[in-house]
Amino acid sequence: MHMQTTETTDRNSNYSPVLDVDSLNVQYETEESPVKAVRDVSLRIGEGETVGVAGESGSGKSTLALAVMQYLGKNGTITSGEVVFAGQSLMDRSAEELRHLRGNRIAHVPQDPKTSLNPSITVGEQISETVRIHRDVSKREAREQTYEVLRRVNLPDPEFNAQKYPHELSGGMQQRALLAIALVCEPELLILDEPTTGLDVTTQAKILDLIEDLKRSLDTSVLLITHNLGVIAEIADRVCIMYAGEIMERGPIASVFREPSNPYTQGLLAALPDEHADRKLKPVDGQIPSLTEIPDGCIFADRCEFAEEDCRTGSISERPVDDDADHLTRCRRWEHARSNPLQADDEADHRSGRSREASAGETLLSAENVRKYFGEESFLDSIFGSEPPVKAVDGVDIDIREGESVGIVGESGCGKSTLGSTLLKLLDTTDGKISYRGTDLGQMSDREMREFRSECQIVFQNPHSSLNPKKTVGRTLERPLKKFTDRSKNEREARIVELLEQVGLSEQYISRYPKELSGGEKQRVAIARAFAADPSFVVLDEPVSALDVSVQASILNLLAELQEEYGSSYLFISHDLSVVNYISDRVAVMYLGKIVEVGPTASIFDPPHHPYTRALLSSIPSPDPNDDGERIRLEGDVPSPRDPPSGCPFHTRCPQKIGAVCEDEVPCLESTGGEETHRISCHLDESSMVGGVDHRGN
Repeated sequence: MHMQTTETTDRNSNYSPVLDVDSLNVQYETEESPVKAVRDVSLRIGEGETVGVAGESGSGKSTLALAVMQYLGKNGTITSGEVVFAGQSLMDRSAEELRHLRGNRIAHVPQDPKTSLNPSITVGEQISETVRIHRDVSKREAREQTYEVLRRVNLPDPEFNAQKYPHELSGGMQQRALLAIALVCEPELLILDEPTTGLDVTTQAKILDLIEDLKRSLDTSVLLITHNLGVIAEIADRVCIMYAGEIMERGPIASVFREPSNPYTQGLLAALPDEHADRKLKPVDGQIPSLTEIPDGCIFADRCEFAEEDCRTGSISERPVDDDADHLTRCRRWEHARSNPLQADDEADHRSGRSREASAGETLLSAENVRKYFGEESFLDSIFGSEPPVKAVDGVDIDIREGESVGIVGESGCGKSTLGSTLLKLLDTTDGKISYRGTDLGQMSDREMREFRSECQIVFQNPHSSLNPKKTVGRTLERPLKKFTDRSKNEREARIVELLEQVGLSEQYISRYPKELSGGEKQRVAIARAFAADPSFVVLDEPVSALDVSVQASILNLLAELQEEYGSSYLFISHDLSVVNYISDRVAVMYLGKIVEVGPTASIFDPPHHPYTRALLSSIPSPDPNDDGERIRLEGDVPSPRDPPSGCPFHTRCPQKIGAVCEDEVPCLESTGGEETHRISCHLDESSMVGGVDHRGN
């Protein structure tokens, strides 16, 4: 249930916002010319209210958060406007006063806990330090408050985990620890900058539930910054859609998401994959313009399908939608846009009308009982004792056919990435057999292995670390051409231009370095590199998880087009089931190193489901304000792969556990739902699985 706090409440009324940002302008000084990163931004947050700020990367969302904290870098300046917290301006506060506010009354949770937590100090000490800075307490009292806040954020065994260093915790536990640092002093305002980016859906759901619970118990106000519109719809009361430093549309969640009245908002929603629909995504064409010289008129005009000449002149002010003072849009043609909304094409099958399974060819790659263990015992270990090995992949059978996309989904730590690397022989198997075009990888000659390396490629999650910062785009793309083909220099140069055109980049990018590219451009270069040698099989390891929705849509459409052109097979690894539904013909669900369900994509998204699959599906945040389907929250974390449970690996967290059989016997992967190709590993009978409520309450 969303609050309906009015954005435009009269400033002379009794309404007293916790945060009041008025006509804020922020500028960064650069060697060339100033970057006007935030322009004329106003927003208000009431007590206990959550306001979400959404938009593409580069829209100014994080700059807005840093400006509120008065925490801009040396080259960042608030040139005009006002930031008022709890009735007092922050603009003229001294450094000492701001230090007292930050972490105490205003807390900021940055995006990446891996870089935000100090790796050399235990989690407990980092929390205690925050308490001692802002509270006059003893070390013992600070320690007790540390344990209490860790309980509050649902970090298991606080006394034990407080002694852990950040690298010893999972991603979800690190995020909870970061929240604990922010919440230990019970702030009045909590600023969350992409708090769930990179987390799997169940961990994300727990973090969102936690934020909601803490907001209710502490009456904390929240400024939530994210590119995930589903997350905003899940927990925010109001939303501000930001583009190129300006707020394009704002209002209550229900109004903005049900009746988006700005072409940019419509574009973001049309770029979202939908697990219920087989449609081609519609990315917002073009890129955010340079903010060194702001054009006259609407800043979005060059990318807007509804723009006319008068959109490019004068100042575009916010105006109420249907005379609703709560719902505002910065658009002269909002009525036309509302009558002709931008939408993904529901009629267009992005798989060109082909059957999602029947058109696949012969088996290209197969894995039989593949295991990959880390830290296996040596002879001396067996004598003197040691920790058991990590069973990252524990007996997986999977086939991938020519021209087919197979999705692998599951929580972090379930073995998805390890399986992908093992199938490419980037990691050696502990046991089992992997065959490519009928030949055992373990029996391949040097020549055959060279051909295998040429035909099988990988695209990693983070292009920032997978591209060599010292090599230009041209040299990056030339390397696989020199290594795996016998093209001449002129032929290689022509092929590089062709590859760039195929991934939507111009010839001008050849001389650029990775630091000169956006995140989406880097990922396009990484994809071009993977396709340089005409691969037959590509492992895509979370290739879009860190991208905003419009860039994500462009990359997903690009991958679908490249697959059509090259006839390549994909292993698409992701924790986002909506993305997997869009790109995959078949889906395998992994848990603790094992496949617990596999089948055609349509079957995976309709009952019967393995209880784990149901929980994953129910955790997908939806941007639809009317979505009130059942949410299944799994208790606890994934057990340690060093010591997996006996019987069904999921029984320790399963909401449908039926007794000792689940604890003692490993269920077989058996056909169900009347489909030979849809198999589930579960002791429940089919009627019990079908009888469970569908993940959206249907």
